[in-house]
Amino acid sequence: MEAQISDVVPTLRRGSGESAPERMRTARNRRRIALLASACAALGLHAPASAQTLDNKYWVSAMAFFPKVDTDVRVATKTQADIGTDIDFEKDLALDKDEILPSFTAGARFGRVIVGADFYKLNRNGQIGLARDISFDGVVYPATAQVRSGFDSEIYRLTVGYAFVQNSTVELGAAIGAHVTRFEMSLSGVGTVGGVTGQSEVRRRNVLAPLPTIGAFVTYKVAPRVELNGRFDWLSLKVDDYDGRLLNAQVGANYAVAKNLQLGVAYRYVDYRLGIDKERWDGRVRYKLHGPAVQLQASF
Repeated sequence: MEAQISDVVPTLRRGSGESAPERMRTARNRRRIALLASACAALGLHAPASAQTLDNKYWVSAMAFFPKVDTDVRVATKTQADIGTDIDFEKDLALDKDEILPSFTAGARFGRVIVGADFYKLNRNGQIGLARDISFDGVVYPATAQVRSGFDSEIYRLTVGYAFVQNSTVELGAAIGAHVTRFEMSLSGVGTVGGVTGQSEVRRRNVLAPLPTIGAFVTYKVAPRVELNGRFDWLSLKVDDYDGRLLNAQVGANYAVAKNLQLGVAYRYVDYRLGIDKERWDGRVRYKLHGPAVQLQASF
């Protein structure tokens, strides 16, 4: 620090022709500049570091996700001769494919063990005059019929990871976890059941699917205030009556705007396919979301 301060104040060295008052002013100025340089050095070395996730044990964040949504569903039962129609909820039923989806994340670091949890939810409703006949859960809704529809989803993600590489700038590891997903879908309108027409029919189905995942994660501090991060979860597995495939990936960057507070941007991709083989529901759900997000994160 002394060498740095002397570089800052070369013009304030005492000259042979200085008077006593001038020497006193010079000494005061040197002390002030030394204090200022020390303060700047302390801020530059310590303030940004304390605001970064790699330097903290706990973090929480709120995210606004702007995804494109694609939903395909087929619902029937094994007792029905009709296997059901593959329904595109955005194209066939006019559900909005552009939504703002809130998401919440929390995490904790215990040495090399990292625990994380996510929650996000999307509720959508639509109404349309059908362009074609649709069979859903034993009801045939004919073309031109006015149909109301809904598709709600709640996704809970929990992971436990271990960092194989962990230092002041990089954290890299693998994780196991679970995606617990609740889907609820409905159609209502005038339809045909067992050859009887002209009745208003409502059909509603829901499913709760807990599916295990394996994955990887990385965080890299590229500058004192900037971190890059990424994570990846994957599953392709048959569990009881469910045949599932899941791909969940996210990349992002955070910037420390204040102590313990970061603003970030991210891109998330989720591709969820679930086959169901039950007596009362023989069908499938495919749910895809992808798009940018902004987030506010606190860490401590």
